[in-house]
Amino acid sequence: QLQLVQSGGGLVQPGGSLRLSCAASGFTLDYRAIGWFRQAPGKEREGVSCISSSGGSTNYADSVKGRFTISRDNAKNTVYLQMNSLKPEDTAVYYCAATPYYEDCSGTYRYWGQGTQVTVSS
Repeated sequence: QLQLVQSGGGLVQPGGSLRLSCAASGFTLDYRAIGWFRQAPGKEREGVSCISSSGGSTNYADSVKGRFTISRDNAKNTVYLQMNSLKPEDTAVYYCAATPYYEDCSGTYRYWGQGTQVTVSS
């Protein structure tokens, strides 16, 4: 079964950190761009960050620049999102997604993780 399995969400105080993981099962993340998205209650899903298939290019939403870092470990078939200096407005369900082979971050995301809740609250 082809799936992305997420882990690492939870409750954290403002200013805290979390690391989300996205591991592929049944297929390889090699040659695919990987994106992180989030959806807060009552809001549309938004792109948070993306990393190219080679890992040489990353991009971030303005709201998370300087606080979040995306990375990939192809040997572990896993992508990470390190989130620092978290704010209450970062509260959302976070999803990872993978493109088909050789597509870039603007491509179509074919595989989606199950979502993980991140809550930033004191």
